[in-house]
Amino acid sequence: MAEQVAAMCEQLIKAVNVMMDAETSQIYRLEALKFCEEFKETNSMCVPCGLQLADKAQPAVVRHFGLQILEHVIKFRWNNMQQQEKVQLKECAMQLLSHGTHSILEEESHIKDALSRITVEMIKREWPQHWPDMLKEMEALTSQGEIQTEVVMLILLRLAEDVITFQTLPTQRRRDIQQTLTQNMESIFSFMMAILQLNVEDYRKMVSDAKAHCRVAVATLNTLAGYIDWVSLVHITSGNCHLLEILCLLLSEPELQLEAAECLLISISRKGKLEDRKPFMLLFDDVAIHYILSAARSADGLVVERRYIFLKRLCQVLCALGGQLCSLVGSEAEVEVPANLNKYMEALLTFTTHSSQFLKSSTLPTWGALFRHETLLKDPVVLDIVTKYLRTSMINLVKTGFPSRDDNPSCEYSRVDFDSDGDFNSFFNSFRAQQGEVLRSACRIVPLEAFQIAAEWLQYQIAITKIYNLSSSLAKTAEGLCSLLSPSVVQWDAMTVFMECMVTQIFKSLEEERLPIDQSMELLQAVLNYETKDPLILSCVLTNVSALFPFVIHRPHFRTQVLYKLFKAITFEIDQDSKAPRTRAVKNVRRHASSSIIKICRDYPQFILPCFDMFYNHVKKLFVSDATLTHMEKCSLMEALVLISNQFKDFAKQKAFLDEMMGSVVAEWTSEEMRHVLWDPAMFLSFVGADQVVTEQSADTDTTGVNRGRLSFCLYAMLGVVKRSRWPADVEEAKAGGFVVGYTAAGAPIYRNPCTSQFLLLLPNLLALIRTHNSLFIPENMARLSETFSKAHDVIDAEKNMVLGLSHHLLDIYDSPVYKTSLERMQGFFTTLYDNCFHVLGNAGLSLQQEFYTIERLAQEIAGSAFVSLDHVVRVFLRQLVQSCPQEYHESLLCPLLGPLFAYLQQRLSTKWQVINQRTSEEVVCQESQVTQEMLEEQLVRMVTREVLDLLTVSCISRKMPEPAANKEEVDGKKEDMMMESGQTVSPAQPTEELTELGKCLLKHETIYMSLLTLSFTSLSWKDTTNCHRTASIVCWTLLRQVVGGNLLPEAVTWFYTSVLRGLQVHGQHEVCNSTLLQLAMLIYENLRPRYMELRTVMTQIPNISVEALDQYDHRLIDPNAQKVGDKKKKDQFKKLIAGTVGKALCQQFRKEVHIRNLPSLFKKPKPDKAVQNSEALGLAALFYPENSTL
Repeated sequence: MAEQVAAMCEQLIKAVNVMMDAETSQIYRLEALKFCEEFKETNSMCVPCGLQLADKAQPAVVRHFGLQILEHVIKFRWNNMQQQEKVQLKECAMQLLSHGTHSILEEESHIKDALSRITVEMIKREWPQHWPDMLKEMEALTSQGEIQTEVVMLILLRLAEDVITFQTLPTQRRRDIQQTLTQNMESIFSFMMAILQLNVEDYRKMVSDAKAHCRVAVATLNTLAGYIDWVSLVHITSGNCHLLEILCLLLSEPELQLEAAECLLISISRKGKLEDRKPFMLLFDDVAIHYILSAARSADGLVVERRYIFLKRLCQVLCALGGQLCSLVGSEAEVEVPANLNKYMEALLTFTTHSSQFLKSSTLPTWGALFRHETLLKDPVVLDIVTKYLRTSMINLVKTGFPSRDDNPSCEYSRVDFDSDGDFNSFFNSFRAQQGEVLRSACRIVPLEAFQIAAEWLQYQIAITKIYNLSSSLAKTAEGLCSLLSPSVVQWDAMTVFMECMVTQIFKSLEEERLPIDQSMELLQAVLNYETKDPLILSCVLTNVSALFPFVIHRPHFRTQVLYKLFKAITFEIDQDSKAPRTRAVKNVRRHASSSIIKICRDYPQFILPCFDMFYNHVKKLFVSDATLTHMEKCSLMEALVLISNQFKDFAKQKAFLDEMMGSVVAEWTSEEMRHVLWDPAMFLSFVGADQVVTEQSADTDTTGVNRGRLSFCLYAMLGVVKRSRWPADVEEAKAGGFVVGYTAAGAPIYRNPCTSQFLLLLPNLLALIRTHNSLFIPENMARLSETFSKAHDVIDAEKNMVLGLSHHLLDIYDSPVYKTSLERMQGFFTTLYDNCFHVLGNAGLSLQQEFYTIERLAQEIAGSAFVSLDHVVRVFLRQLVQSCPQEYHESLLCPLLGPLFAYLQQRLSTKWQVINQRTSEEVVCQESQVTQEMLEEQLVRMVTREVLDLLTVSCISRKMPEPAANKEEVDGKKEDMMMESGQTVSPAQPTEELTELGKCLLKHETIYMSLLTLSFTSLSWKDTTNCHRTASIVCWTLLRQVVGGNLLPEAVTWFYTSVLRGLQVHGQHEVCNSTLLQLAMLIYENLRPRYMELRTVMTQIPNISVEALDQYDHRLIDPNAQKVGDKKKKDQFKKLIAGTVGKALCQQFRKEVHIRNLPSLFKKPKPDKAVQNSEALGLAALFYPENSTL
């Protein structure tokens, strides 16, 4: 036998060396791997060979393989081994722990890990019932040396991870081990604490083997971290928080500080009852806060990775401590504001002023919580820190620290945290949004101080930029302008954000008489007087003008100056004579000015009303004199005028104004020429130039470009008027102004909109354009496209990137002129034109209301235009149509439209998903471009699916939210306690779903309603987890519940149920989907099984189902006299019944199953089966007793 083992070991060693040799060819490596795997699976000499290979005389790679063999035996053969073999293997494993290792500093970490895994696998199978002295044996091992102590810590950690964190055991085994651990937790904690203290002391004495003691201390801290997360808070806070005190002291030890910070973080992040968390406030005492503050003060310096990770953990510790402070102070726990609060604030501010942008961002949620806390805000320390925080924000808002640059100390940290400038840019944008939230809270507390800081900063920026302009000799060319990262631009940008945050809060926080109106007018005057030719800085200037505008309400004479400043910016050019296209920065300034005017007119229309004539005359002059105004800019100005004109509150006057302003648009749109163009696809393509070949030399002909412009302008103008024209909100004013034309049966007024008569004139050609546009996709019209524009209907590149989640680097494209090819311009034109048609139609319902829905033959008109091609219906329009349609028009308008639409979309999407599923199952080698195209198509199908089901949800489902819960902290704490006791998650109160009025209307039409049900249930098995979860939880049962009481066909019931099971097969491996689909399947089964025997037939086809368990479940369900069980138990029983349908994740599909047998229960009396009990007691109960004489 020994010779055979030796010979086999020799072969295995050769195989391992072949596998691990970098020079080995792939074929030999695979052969060696196959030999080793077959040996582990089939050979009877695994244990002796494993032990021989694991001998410490062997090389580490061979030893590791030997230990892997032993682990494999325990995991997959343990249940079939004889008692004597188990005992022998256990003893050999303990011998390996005692004598089979090198010293702690020599031994490889993967060997220690493998040793711990072997022991843990045995513990999982035999402890505590058959190995009651395991903890004592582990304790005894630690007295043999440092290496044994470290491995014992690894064993305890791995055991906690497998049982508590990853829960890789069967429920009963897990419960047995968890409860035994909990019962022994006091001694386990004392044991770990003693080892930690002993080794830390020896390490500090710098004895000869100090490094070994340090290694043990690190292992002990890591193990503590695995337990602190879930043990009772009593163990963490016992002995006057002795553990936390030690952890704070270790923050000053460079070799141990990271692990100590991890433990401290996990401890302080614990939720639970407020009373149990009170001891955490001891961390605000002198000693603890001193050590935390000392570690924080040494925060900045060289960027060393371990040190930087420690700083991140320490920052998280401070934030978690702040979280406990906010929860406890001012609560019923009656905790006082700590005396050392100023030291805590100083430590937190140290991280907020650190060079690392990541560390700065980590402190924001804590500052936000502190600044919103009613009790803490009364403390002078917090009030004092708010102003310091505002000053700090001035630096933190500045966008610096790009990893590719070296213009700031934060760049070095960014290189550690971010892979690219794009990543940093995304991070900084969300960081700044968070800063804005906290900044607004701070400004609410000290509004006047915030105003002072903002005013000084704005004045400084104006002054410094003027000096800079003078020093760079004013004669700036386009090349000499600022970029997005120029120092002056990033400063202006940051100051602008600060100004916006401050102004929004000062009006909420101060009474009118305390507002600093004179100072704000001085600031506004300085901004209005400031001139710059730099588009990026001008954009910031415009934002400041808008931000300060609320103060103008109190000084009306500034109105005109503000408007002229914005008018000037709308026509902004860097170089009037340049023929090059405008840069993105210039386009943005002009767009910014347009939207600022609209915003002011939307928010302060009554205030702007006296300037209406001046505004209108200026706009008329601009339209005549400035040929560079784009159609969008012209329409923005028209939109602003409509917003002001709503304040006339006089129907006749508003209508006269709209008729005058829109006269040319109505004349053009309804002209005979336009009618021919809009009604005939061939003429339309010719009119816009899509049938012409354009070469580089000939360029795009002026005429067709002008034609496209004419169409775009008409639609933009229509949209602006329809979107903005309104009657007065006040009913009395509306009556007096002539807007009310009658009343509904319920007594609600029926209004008329001043733009209705124009819209009705424009509508026929609008519908014609939509119909024509839809017909452009038929082969006959596709063939009319010239070679240049053959891809005019393809998705434009920018949208492709957006769909695929690829962002382009904004910094590279901002300063260059925006050159577009003829094809790109045509693609943009078609997309915008089509979208705007539907935006006009969608907004008409919202704006005109009754007048729109009473249009004669409206349903037929929309069906004959927008619904000609159901592949190209724009979602926004449908959503607006559904949401704004009065109930009385559901039957006549929405039912005829939505019925065919949902039926078609269900069929269309099913086909698309079928193609995607076929692709997934086929193994084809594709080129990268083909893969990208397939990804794009799949993502588009996914987006359309979500939008279709979103429309279905909006149309049919209304959600009622439950009552808000009590104190969230207490609720969280109680939930955590319940989870600890039961090992289960606790779900929050769920909203309830009901049918909307439109849903009830659709319910009356059997065909439409079956389409909705078919679409919802089919979509459960499409490969989109987000959609599956949403549809299963909100839509499916709400729709099905309405028809459960009716006479559903057995085939339909079977299909609904199997659709859910199919969903489980596809998505069951995702916990969230699993839970919602399980709930849906259970609802269907429980409600329909009593009447439909067919559902049982479906159940019997589930793989590995227990027919006996199914019979019991059915009996309880059908028999009214049967004993009822609790909801949770019933759900668990049902879960076991349908477990065979749940699909596995790809990573789990080929994994070998590990089977761990349950042992006789510790905590419940087993059912009396004496024969089994006695036989087990004779053999297994004493299996792992050290004094067992058979060993």
